[in-house]
Amino acid sequence: MAIAIKSIPVLKDKAAKAFDSAVTTNTAKKATVDFSKQMSTASKILAKAKI
Repeated sequence: MAIAIKSIPVLKDKAAKAFDSAVTTNTAKKATVDFSKQMSTASKILAKAKI
């Protein structure tokens, strides 16, 4: 017995533009996260463990 192949939905017009703008804003936002505090904590732990 074969498994049916499902069709892939395609975004058009307003939905496509909204999706594209959401991707753009989220991509720009991802670079603003600051992990310096976590990196310093991790460095202290590794220094204490002599790794």
